[in-house]
Amino acid sequence: MMQHTMFVQFTEPIPEAGLNQYLADLEKAAKGTGVLQTFAAQRHIPVPGEERIPAFIATAVVQLGAADLEALGALFAAPEVGEVFSTWRARYPFKAAWANHEALA
Repeated sequence: MMQHTMFVQFTEPIPEAGLNQYLADLEKAAKGTGVLQTFAAQRHIPVPGEERIPAFIATAVVQLGAADLEALGALFAAPEVGEVFSTWRARYPFKAAWANHEALA
């Protein structure tokens, strides 16, 4: 199984309800592709003082699983997934970093 681990950093404050809706919308769109096998998302848990570190600090981490690299490619080529990213980026700008990998031990 291939995993797509994505770190999402909203560049402006996003209300808790907004973040919950973004994650729900992403999960629904990804499931709608028919290739998603697993979905997990968690909010970042801040550590005191981390805001002083010059690093990419995510608002949330999302992990999507698909059978293989081809299925993972199909997931992110799906218009409904792209629409979620476009819609939410217009509401609350965000940056993302990710890694595609096999399941971690």
